[in-house]
Amino acid sequence: MTINVGHSVEERTEHLLSQMTLEEKLGQLGAVWATDLIDDQKHFVQAKAEQKIVNGIGHVSRVGAVSLLKPQASAAVANAIQTYLVKHTRLGIPAIVHEESCAGYMARDATTFPQAIGLAATWAPELIEEMAGVIRTQMRAVGAHHGLAPVLDVCRDPRWGRVEETFGEDPYLISRIGVAYVRGLQNHDLREGVVATGKHFLGYGTTEGGLNWSPAHIPERELREIFAFPFWAAIQEAGIASMMNAYHELDGIPCGASKELMVDFLRNEMGFDGVVVSDYFTLDMLKAYHRVAADKTEAALLGLEAGIDIELPATDCYGDPLRQALKEGRIRMELIDLSVSRVLRQKFQLGLFENPYVDTNHIPSVFNTPSQSDLSLELARKSLVLLKNADHLLPLSPQLESIAVIGPGADSIRLLQGDYHYPSHSEGVVISEINTEAPTPMRDLSGIDFLQHFVPSVSVLAGIQKLVSPQTKVYYAPGCEITSFDTSGFAEAVAAAEKAQVAVVVVGEKSGLSKESTTGESLDRADIDLYGVQQQLVEAIYATGTPVVVVLLNGRPLSIEWIDEHVPAVIEAWLPAQEGGTAIAEALFGKLNPGGRLPISIPRSSGQIPVYYNHKPSGGRTHWQGDYIDLPASPLYAFGHGLSYSEFAYRHLRISPNPVQAEDTVVISLSVQNVGTMTGDEVVQLYLHDPIASVTRPVQELKGFKRLTLAPQEQKTITFHVPVRQMAFYDRAMQLVVEPGEIQVMVGSASDDIRLSGSFTIAGQTTRVQPVFKSHVEVS
Repeated sequence: MTINVGHSVEERTEHLLSQMTLEEKLGQLGAVWATDLIDDQKHFVQAKAEQKIVNGIGHVSRVGAVSLLKPQASAAVANAIQTYLVKHTRLGIPAIVHEESCAGYMARDATTFPQAIGLAATWAPELIEEMAGVIRTQMRAVGAHHGLAPVLDVCRDPRWGRVEETFGEDPYLISRIGVAYVRGLQNHDLREGVVATGKHFLGYGTTEGGLNWSPAHIPERELREIFAFPFWAAIQEAGIASMMNAYHELDGIPCGASKELMVDFLRNEMGFDGVVVSDYFTLDMLKAYHRVAADKTEAALLGLEAGIDIELPATDCYGDPLRQALKEGRIRMELIDLSVSRVLRQKFQLGLFENPYVDTNHIPSVFNTPSQSDLSLELARKSLVLLKNADHLLPLSPQLESIAVIGPGADSIRLLQGDYHYPSHSEGVVISEINTEAPTPMRDLSGIDFLQHFVPSVSVLAGIQKLVSPQTKVYYAPGCEITSFDTSGFAEAVAAAEKAQVAVVVVGEKSGLSKESTTGESLDRADIDLYGVQQQLVEAIYATGTPVVVVLLNGRPLSIEWIDEHVPAVIEAWLPAQEGGTAIAEALFGKLNPGGRLPISIPRSSGQIPVYYNHKPSGGRTHWQGDYIDLPASPLYAFGHGLSYSEFAYRHLRISPNPVQAEDTVVISLSVQNVGTMTGDEVVQLYLHDPIASVTRPVQELKGFKRLTLAPQEQKTITFHVPVRQMAFYDRAMQLVVEPGEIQVMVGSASDDIRLSGSFTIAGQTTRVQPVFKSHVEVS
């Protein structure tokens, strides 16, 4: 029988698999660095392909990112690789090209969007879906089919360098942002979409000491209810097509070697039916790092049994070592066939066999267009969180006589970037420095002027200069560097502040992967205060008597208790990307009313960590005193916090029906009115609490939210339709149940700013249920 496009994906997959030799099957389980297929002039070299991919290949790793080529040139390389695979290998199976896409397609000329923690601060899933659609368009245009995002880790330790890649501390918020991202990237049909990857499965964001790759100690109930929740939602609601294991271990078993986690839980219980890709070098780590494998052969065996279908970033353990395991009879061919079939199925779903190439002439029309840049600006605007505004110092008048713009972040476009933005990811990094025996690309990046690689970007200073009146005198002084302890620039900065009516001091972190950075992957910190002498700089400017506004450019919550105590106004700007300077300036001068909310709590001190809002009744305090003897136990700024230049009144809470049954939906409505004088955004947050249960329950759980814009005196009604199953939890028998009893309702502007409260009662008997992941919200 002839198999063609008229047959189902399953039929085509089975037919192709039946024709494959062992070498061709093993090829589909591995990957190759794009740099291993090109020469120093970045041209495809067929002789290299004949050495590396003569039997085909599953993935090609990061054509755009590691080649440093512009989009049309990188697309030409992708086309050349596909041409070789289609025309010069026996079966003509195209490859999947994967790229990083955490906050934009990570390649030259691609639009950069705010880093993930800033995206979460928008509390605007619809905009994240739109952003992911832009990423999809740009990736598909250059021949990329698989994005290594979103990060769905629940993060409770801001010492961890990868906090910035996450959507924060709350599983519900993460799930809403994550589902939106997956839908935008994958589209309704993968033939026009890009595969999204949920990472890192599971429990990666709360490791020992906040250290990368270190063990996590998470009980099973908490692992399911908190850490698995966003992944489960992405599977059930958005059909996420790929999953990536986490690097760390749980209870002595590395995630990448855990059949219990990656097969029994992820596939059999949670219902995931896509492709599992290894995080980079995972299989080699089982031998070299975790030491649960004696050699690469055993590492390959453990990985395949744990359901890892493709080894990234390059074939290592799934090459000769896996071949050796087969020869020795240590692994069943059926297990290899299962993973190969998943890879082939995804290639058919992506339409690669029909359309392996891209039209390079079309590419410039979809890269950083005005509308895409506008979307980046809109997300940057909505990500800004006004932490403090004493005596209504903000907004400033653009007619100021003078303003001082001070700090290492004031005139830097580099410091607007996160670790998975291009080019900060590549700057100064040679991936072969990673401590692994796995194959890595040897890259000499010395002499590259990465300033030439930035898309058009706006610094804070440039944004301010554009908005102030022509008569306003703008004094600028950096004062210090992020990573330096040199205070010699303080005198110039103090002099600038003394001449100005107000001083805007821009401080924070430098995000990247290089040793010169202070935040990002593998850059963990013991103390989360301002690095270097930045706090001393703020103190020196404050001592001048000039009113001070602090703007934070950072990827993690920073301990800023001194700043909070003394400085009248503070804006959390995160890592806002190319349009960050414009958005910050608009907020400073009232052209924009900040409306972002914290997706993660800000501790008072590193000594509090972990501190998060949805702790258990016995958490968040010491008994019997309540606080530490030297510090309040509460966070400096709570989850959901964010001020506005307007005031909002909450009224008319209604809850019906009451009582309800386990399978019912409870309707919770209220009205919100802007009682201020300026149009602004309010994020209405719904929290529930089960006060008496068979196992302890969090003191608050976010179960719904809505960001809305209200003109002065405008009022709207917000209605949450909450499935009662949202209150399900795992009981003592580890069954997911809804128990009868009272449920407390709290609605407010932040987890610690509850404006309305009430309750409803769940009647009936304890009921086993299936999980449900969201509430429906209406605005009228």
